[in-house]
Amino acid sequence: MCRAVFLLALFVLIRPAAEALDNGLALKPTMGWLHWERFVCNIDCDTDPNNCISERLYMQMADVMVKEGWKEAGYEYVCIDDCWPSRQRDAQGRLQADPRRFPGGIKKLADYVHSKGLKLGIYADVGTNTCAGYPGSLGNYETDAQTFADWDVDLLKFDGCSMNWTLLGEGYVNMSKALNKTGKSILYSCEWPLYEWAFKKPNYTAIRETCNHWRNSADVFDSWNSVKSILDWAVDHQDIIVPSAGPGGWNDPDMLVIGNFGLSHDQQESQMALWAIMAAPLLMSNDLRDICPRSKELLQNKHIIAISQDPLGKQGYCTAKVDSFEMWERPLSKNRLAIAVLNTQDIGGARRFFVSAFPSWKICDPQCNVTQILPQYKEMGVQTLHSKVVVSVNPSGTTLLTITPFSSSLKRVHNLHWQDTYIKRKQATVL
Repeated sequence: MCRAVFLLALFVLIRPAAEALDNGLALKPTMGWLHWERFVCNIDCDTDPNNCISERLYMQMADVMVKEGWKEAGYEYVCIDDCWPSRQRDAQGRLQADPRRFPGGIKKLADYVHSKGLKLGIYADVGTNTCAGYPGSLGNYETDAQTFADWDVDLLKFDGCSMNWTLLGEGYVNMSKALNKTGKSILYSCEWPLYEWAFKKPNYTAIRETCNHWRNSADVFDSWNSVKSILDWAVDHQDIIVPSAGPGGWNDPDMLVIGNFGLSHDQQESQMALWAIMAAPLLMSNDLRDICPRSKELLQNKHIIAISQDPLGKQGYCTAKVDSFEMWERPLSKNRLAIAVLNTQDIGGARRFFVSAFPSWKICDPQCNVTQILPQYKEMGVQTLHSKVVVSVNPSGTTLLTITPFSSSLKRVHNLHWQDTYIKRKQATVL
C-alpha cells in the first residue's frame, strides 16, 4: 500500500540520502547489459555456441552496443553474471575463467570491451559458492578484489548465496574495503538486503556506505507477474528504501526484461517507465543481436533515459492507489516532476484517468507545462490547477508525463500542499 505518502514525500524532498560509498562511482543510476535473465547458466557451447556463457557472447554484445546506438544512448556496462569461472581456483588461489569458454581470459575480454569505449562487469559471491555452485569469495576477498583489479574489471556484482546470514554484512563490508584497497575504480553492486530481509530489517545506512547499488527483492523473470511483484514489494517498503537512494547508491529492482518473450509492449513500457521513476539501474537482460524494433526504441528513448539519469538523484515513489490505478511521482531537477499512471487491471480496454487526481498536481498553480513521454511523445501544453487533463491507459500499461511549473519551487509546493491533498483524497486513496 502507499502508506503515509504525504509524510514520505516531505521526508524524501527535505532529507538528504545517507552518506554514500566514497568511490566516485554511480553518481547516476548504472546503465548497461547483464546476461543472467536471458542466458542464465547456459554453458553448453558445443550445441549452442551463440548463446552459451562465453567470451564470444560478451564480445558480440559489445559490438552491437556500439553499432546499434546503445552506447550512445547511455548503456556502458557489459556485465558477466554467474557461471563464468572454472570449477577450481588456480595454483595461487585465484579465480580463473573457464578455459574452454573464455580461452583468452577475462583480461583479454576487458581489453576488448574497453576498446569499444565500454566497461566490463563481473560476478562473484560473498559466500563459499556462487548460486550456481562455482567458487565463492569467502576467505578470499582481498585476493579476488585484486584479481578483478588486475583484469581491469569495472563493476562487481556480488551475490549472497552459501553464506550464514548473520555474516552477510561483514562479508559485504570486507569486500568493499578490499576493492577500495586495490586503487582501481570498481562499481560495487550488492545483494546484501535481499538475503537479509528474511531475517531482519537491513541497515540501509550501512548498505549505502558500502555499496553503489543493492538488490532488495526477488529475481526478475520474463513475466508481468514477476515485474508487478517487484513493484508491489517496492511500494510496500518504500518508506524504508526510498530515503537511502541518491547519487552514489541506488535501490536495484533487478534487470530490464524488455525485448524478450513474456511482456506485452504495454507491460514493457510499464517496466521502463517505473524503473526510471524509481531511479533504478537500467541493466538490460535480453539479446541485443535480435531485438524487436519497438523494444529497442523504448529502451533507447532519450526522454525516459533523461528521467532515469536526472541529476537531482531523487528516487520516486507511489503516492496513491485509486480505482485500480497507481500514481507514481519522482522529483526532478529544475523544479520539475515526473509522474506515471499504471493501470493495474489486466482485463478490459483502455481506461481514462484525470491527471489532476495526482497529489502533486498543485504545482500547476498558477500554471505548468505538461509533456507526455509514454505511450507516445506529445506536448500537452500549458495547464492550470483547474485543467481537466485526461490520459488513456491500457491494461497493465503506463502513461508517463513530465510537469514543469511556471512559478514556485517543487519543494515549496510539496511543503505547502501535500498534507491538504492527502486529506482531501483520503476516502478514495488506499494508504
